[in-house]
Amino acid sequence: MLTLTGIFFGLQNMDEAMMLRILSRLNRVVCIWRLLVDQVMVLETMTPLDFLDFRSHLSPASGFQSLQFRLIENKLGLREVNRVTYNKEHYQTVFRDEGSCNLLKQSESEDSLLDLIEKWLERTPGLEPTQFNFWNKYRASVNQMLLDEEQEAEDFSDEDTKKIVLGDVSRQREVFDNIFNLQKHDNLVVRGDRKLSHKALQGALMIFLYRDEPRFNQPHQLLTLLMDIDSLMTKWRYNHVVMVQRMLGNKPGTGGSSGYQYLRSTVSDRYKVFLDLFNLSSYLIPRKYIPSLTPVMKRRLSIMEDVVIQYAETPGNPSFLEHEEE
Repeated sequence: MLTLTGIFFGLQNMDEAMMLRILSRLNRVVCIWRLLVDQVMVLETMTPLDFLDFRSHLSPASGFQSLQFRLIENKLGLREVNRVTYNKEHYQTVFRDEGSCNLLKQSESEDSLLDLIEKWLERTPGLEPTQFNFWNKYRASVNQMLLDEEQEAEDFSDEDTKKIVLGDVSRQREVFDNIFNLQKHDNLVVRGDRKLSHKALQGALMIFLYRDEPRFNQPHQLLTLLMDIDSLMTKWRYNHVVMVQRMLGNKPGTGGSSGYQYLRSTVSDRYKVFLDLFNLSSYLIPRKYIPSLTPVMKRRLSIMEDVVIQYAETPGNPSFLEHEEE
């Protein structure tokens, strides 16, 4: 997986001109994770007694000592604040050799996939306040949607029903306020409950809402694949936890961890790198409320003109326009 995703980490910015290649690599990564998830089913065909026959040969090794898995987590963008401590110690303490420690430190200092995705989303066409200004239009549409729902609630003759519906609308306002209020967003980022910048979140939401536009079709596929990877990693962790409980119960792990109890703590949203993409469903609105594209914006999202210009103006890249003139 590290080799397959290396395309991202060798670039300072995501290059949309390479989108097909990126999607191909991510699809392959998803297939690999599906295989890993299914492999646990094979191990579960053993009985606990069968497992005990060879468990002693594994000691003192532990899956926690897997250098490659830690590198994958770091390169994807898992942050230190979201990790569960291992025996109240830093996760790197189990790695003794200098080479492994250097690789881990390097993976933490370099831009992760999450960092690159964030920078890429911040460049989403349509976010510019002097042009389409998606965020202002989206906010106005949300307010109109909530006003319409309040009006519909007022039309109910039954007071209990009216109270329930108005309560639902009020709770919806609170949910949307979490994304409109910059201070609340920043607080969520500090707590580790949100990871993308406010502008990157706007870009992702715009891609989700206008995914049928040609320009956003592949970016939407990309974001979906990132969620697939997160989902499959979570499923693998969960299957691993269930298998360990079935084979070992509450026995301690071979590497000195608490075993099942420690592994269970890793199956949570804190280990989802792209959790913000999952939570965007909270902010989707019915199609009739999605702001209409202006003719200029409609054209921008129907062609890859901006990408061609960006590529052509990058030093060292051959100009597509020069080839057309030839």
